[in-house]
Amino acid sequence: MRSSIALALALSVSFAGSALAQTADTAKCDNPNALGVSRTIQIDTESGPGFGFEHFKAYDFLKEKEVVLTFDDGPWPGNTHAVLKALADQCTKAMFFVIGKHASWHPELLKQVAAAGHTIGTHTWSHVDLSRKTFEEAKAEIEKGISAASIALGNKPVQPFFRFPALRHPPELVKYMAERHLGMFSTDLDSFDFKVRKPEKVVDNVMKKLEKHGKGIILMHDFQHATALAAPELLKKLKAGGYKVVHIVGKTPVEPLKEYNEIVLKEMGGGMENAKPMSSVIQTISN
Repeated sequence: MRSSIALALALSVSFAGSALAQTADTAKCDNPNALGVSRTIQIDTESGPGFGFEHFKAYDFLKEKEVVLTFDDGPWPGNTHAVLKALADQCTKAMFFVIGKHASWHPELLKQVAAAGHTIGTHTWSHVDLSRKTFEEAKAEIEKGISAASIALGNKPVQPFFRFPALRHPPELVKYMAERHLGMFSTDLDSFDFKVRKPEKVVDNVMKKLEKHGKGIILMHDFQHATALAAPELLKKLKAGGYKVVHIVGKTPVEPLKEYNEIVLKEMGGGMENAKPMSSVIQTISN
C-alpha cells in the first residue's frame, strides 16, 4: 500500500494529458461559448481511495467553482443519448457509473459513451443494496458489473472507479475496493433527480447546492428522463455561473475476473462483444 502522502500526490493534474485533452476538445468544439473542460485529473486508485465529502473527506481535490459531472444507472436508450448530446454540445466530459445489466442490454450505447471520451466506472450488476447482501453475494454484484461493462466495450478494461448503490458501503467491501484497486465515488451534491422527476427542479436543486458549497462532485442519473431533459439547461447555467468542469481519469484500468466474465456471458447468452446498433439489426417492416 502506498502512503497517504503518495496518494495525495497521485491526485495531481496530469499536465501533459490535460493539455492534450483540452487541445483536442478545443479543436473539435463548434461552440465558442462552450462549458468545456478546465483540467483533467488522473487518479491512482491503488489502495482504494474514496471521493465525495458526503462519505469520504480525505481528498479535497477541487478548487473553488470546479465541478465533476457524474451520471448513474445507465446506459439507457433515449435518456443516455440526450445526456451525451448535451455534453457534446457543451464540449465537456462526465463520469458514467453504469449498471452491468443495462450495459449488457445496450452495449452499443455504452460504446457511444466511451467513444465520446467520457469516463466509465461501474455501479454493480443489478443495483442492489450491497449492505443487505453477504460478502460473496456483494462481491459477485461488483465483479459481474465490471465484467459486463468490459464485455460490452469489446472486452476492454474499464476505468477503476466504483459507486455503491444508495452510497452504502459496508467496511468489508471498502476493504475489497482496496484489494481490487478501485476508487470509490460518493458525492458532494446530490441532485435527487430520482425523487423530483422534473427537469426544472433538477436544475434548481443542483444550482442552489452549488451556490451554497461553491464546488463539488454532482450526482445525477442518465437513467432518469428528467435529467435527460434538464442536462442542456443545467450545463448552460453552470457556464453562466462561472463553474468549470474537471474530467477524471484513472491511472490504471481495472481488469475483469475471468470467472465472472463467464457468468455474465452465460446469463446474457453471448453476442455482447460485437453488438451492432439495434437499428441496424432489427427493423419494423409492417405494422
